[in-house]
Amino acid sequence: MPHRPLARALAALVAVLTATLGAVLVPGTAQAATINYVALGDSYSSGVGAGPYDLSGCLRSQKSYAPIWASANAVTSFKFPACGGAVTADVINNQVSALSTSTTLVTVTIGGNDAGFADVITSCRFGSTSSCTSAVNEAKAFATGTLPGRLDATYAAIRNRAPNARLIVLGYPRLFETNYCGLFAMSTYKRTILNEAADVLATVISGRAAAAGATFADTRPYFAGHGVCASDPWIRDVTGVIEAYHPDSDGYRYGYLPALNAVTG
Repeated sequence: MPHRPLARALAALVAVLTATLGAVLVPGTAQAATINYVALGDSYSSGVGAGPYDLSGCLRSQKSYAPIWASANAVTSFKFPACGGAVTADVINNQVSALSTSTTLVTVTIGGNDAGFADVITSCRFGSTSSCTSAVNEAKAFATGTLPGRLDATYAAIRNRAPNARLIVLGYPRLFETNYCGLFAMSTYKRTILNEAADVLATVISGRAAAAGATFADTRPYFAGHGVCASDPWIRDVTGVIEAYHPDSDGYRYGYLPALNAVTG
């Protein structure tokens, strides 16, 4: 009988280990990770082009990629201060206040308006080839010369307010296909140099995101074949007025959302 206490101790240890292992292996017994998600940025974050919009004046749509992702992933909390027309200074001054030390995930699309997105598109859609070329070249020079510092300051502000969050920076798509699409369409040359400018912007944004320790989600591959002049476009043409050259609801669901899913897993 001298070994009975030892046997009881071993049996108790086995029971504890079995219970612990069962809690790990049985689905649904482990506690789900808390996701406190904040979506920052400009019109490509707020969902301009998807509609319908809230009454904030920021043209926020529940059909944008951020609220769709939040709904699909059963987040603990979701804040959506992204605002149409925002530049980097707006994110710093008006949006990062939504962040806190409890924020675990931040997404942002920003930089296009700093580089003069609307003015460049207007020059190319309604102006001459030379005015379009000049506008594109100016935007590219700004993107490579001035924008990096603004992005660095923006990402630093986000990190300062949400030090425990994963930061995902989403880029912009190429807006155009370059096939022939009618007499009144923008010329192939204009569409080509605008796409090239989008590539420059993507390179700058991805580089600064990497320097900040953020994850860059490149949307360009997901929109390939679905730009303006495609048979199934996910980008609105000039007929959209304020929504012109922004994704439609399909663009956010089938372009932006898969890009985000690809980096969140």
